[in-house]
Amino acid sequence: MKKKLVIAGSTLLALVAIVSALAWYYMGKPLYEPGQVASGKDLRASLTPPAQSRDDTGWVVEPGITLRHHAHGTGRKVLVVHGGPGRPIQRPWPGLEALLGEYAFLYYDQRGCGLSTRPIDRFTSSNYYGNMQVLEKTLGLGAQIADIERIRRILGEEKLILLGHSFGAFLASLYAAEFPDRVSALVLVAPASVLVMPGEDGGLFGEVGRLLPEEMRQEYAGYLKSYLDFSNIFSRTEAELASVNASFGKYYRIAARAKGFSVPDEDRTNAQGGWMVQAMYFSMGKRHDYRSALKKTPAPVLVIHGKNDIQSERASRAYSGAFPNSTFRLIKRAGHFPFLDQPAEFAMATGGFLKGVK
Repeated sequence: MKKKLVIAGSTLLALVAIVSALAWYYMGKPLYEPGQVASGKDLRASLTPPAQSRDDTGWVVEPGITLRHHAHGTGRKVLVVHGGPGRPIQRPWPGLEALLGEYAFLYYDQRGCGLSTRPIDRFTSSNYYGNMQVLEKTLGLGAQIADIERIRRILGEEKLILLGHSFGAFLASLYAAEFPDRVSALVLVAPASVLVMPGEDGGLFGEVGRLLPEEMRQEYAGYLKSYLDFSNIFSRTEAELASVNASFGKYYRIAARAKGFSVPDEDRTNAQGGWMVQAMYFSMGKRHDYRSALKKTPAPVLVIHGKNDIQSERASRAYSGAFPNSTFRLIKRAGHFPFLDQPAEFAMATGGFLKGVK
């Protein structure tokens, strides 16, 4: 009898987990909500980082998690938050070269990609909802935002200047929402169109599809169907997911050429993140609106948008409109990487803005 009760109890728990996971999937509820990092909710480790190693190329943000980084330039520190998600910066930005005598730009690979720690290879549990929770706490939005706060503490900075590109601009914005009194300024370059989901313009996947040649659209639709099928996601490995994540670059490059701009070459082998990218999807869910969370950030914000970007100008202006102290700058003849397409104009815009930051 006791054995039957144990079996029945285990079955019930499994069903509850499955129902919870399916409810999340179909309702699209995000796992991350602004404010949870500052309150310490759903974090694997304290916001106080452990003692640092003697290796000055790595920040130890929590036991077992090291973020690789390097500095470019000398002067006031600026933390550069890369995009993707899960696509580290290949080399220092040409658009910042003119500012190297005044600022030290700190580039780092976010956890789960590049040369930083990749804490998950594969899942062995069949508990879908439990795996979701592990993934969120280990690699999700909360974990990435917490790392920025830990970096601030490692650097010993009272406040940070954050320069975020694409999805990194989204991360920097959420950090500012969590820790508004710890931000001196934000520079948001081509911020990802995920501040509100679903977006009015169909999001990045939709924009890319519209720019592809007719003969590629069926292939692309098949790729997206497979890519966004999360039903068996926890049977995949880090390497498998990194490969399928990187495959999106093929379609993005073709769409970028249709808009008249190029995408930088990828010369860092195996830099693409795997589970980290999927963690972002679970974190954001299918429906959210984070604009109201940004309104309590008093720091000055510069939003830069390339006129030829695949992402719409409206998506970038959504960020500018959400922050109370924001300036919008449109750079012509530039796409999603204005610091590559128009480095002199980018440096002028960024440098002029940063000179006014206290």
